[in-house]
Amino acid sequence: MMDSMELWIQKADVLIEALPYIREFSGKKIVVKYGGSAMKDSALKKSVITDVALLKLVGMKPIIVHGGGKEISKWVKLSGEEPRFVNGLRVTDEKTMRIAEMVLGRVNKGLVQYMEENGVKACGISGKDGGTMWAEKKTLDSGVDLGFVGDVTRVDTGLIDTLIEKDFVPVICPIGLGEDFQTYNINADDAACAVAKAVKAEKLVFLSDIEGVYRNPLDPSTLISEISVTEARRFIEEGNAGGGMLPKLQSCISAIEEGVSRVHILDGRIMHCMLLEIFTDKGIGTAIIGDEERRFYTEAENS
Repeated sequence: MMDSMELWIQKADVLIEALPYIREFSGKKIVVKYGGSAMKDSALKKSVITDVALLKLVGMKPIIVHGGGKEISKWVKLSGEEPRFVNGLRVTDEKTMRIAEMVLGRVNKGLVQYMEENGVKACGISGKDGGTMWAEKKTLDSGVDLGFVGDVTRVDTGLIDTLIEKDFVPVICPIGLGEDFQTYNINADDAACAVAKAVKAEKLVFLSDIEGVYRNPLDPSTLISEISVTEARRFIEEGNAGGGMLPKLQSCISAIEEGVSRVHILDGRIMHCMLLEIFTDKGIGTAIIGDEERRFYTEAENS
């Protein structure tokens, strides 16, 4: 009986710990960039969607922007072609563009279905719907032609705002339109940043296959709970952000500078990672914050 009572007390403590965060972020927009292994594992996928549903049900306004790169590569191979990448960006010819749009549309509606199963109304759109996401052809300094890969030039929030007002969770796939109405494939991280800036999101959450930012990438105990924009810039200048972390940190800094209050980098392979980050005192990933933002963690916790 005592063990059972202690378990219930622990559950109550968890709810009490979450209360100030629910109060803090109720009514705020939270953009979730969903990608990586969490999209392929059915248990993790259900975990992520359950988390988003809970955010919605406690009064927040979540927006999902998703990728689908691994699935696109699979279908490109099945079509008889070999996926090509330059600097981590997919070379997208006309055939690949058609495959990408088809695959991302399928992924999009699958996520909507998961949301509906959790009792939350959702609506899947691409950046083409309602003129939501506009892009221009991405160019590289090397001169390599990436094909129909785009950089976001602007986001029209009209459709997103309408869906939120009507109590839907927008689920957005990163396909945009050029001014000439050409279709462009957009990096999902870039698309999520652009959406977060445009809607003035309180939070932008990256779910990926990395745990967060480490002072020493070889030492898991050096995970940084919070880092300011100034500290993040210094981190980059000192050469501590290698590989895929460099563009992610740059995107985070850009989002903060454009009005997003906090950006979180989380390991989407951990069940319910969003709830653990947003609703607990310690969190499990890295939060990038503006220099003037209130810190939730002490310097001792970050050292």
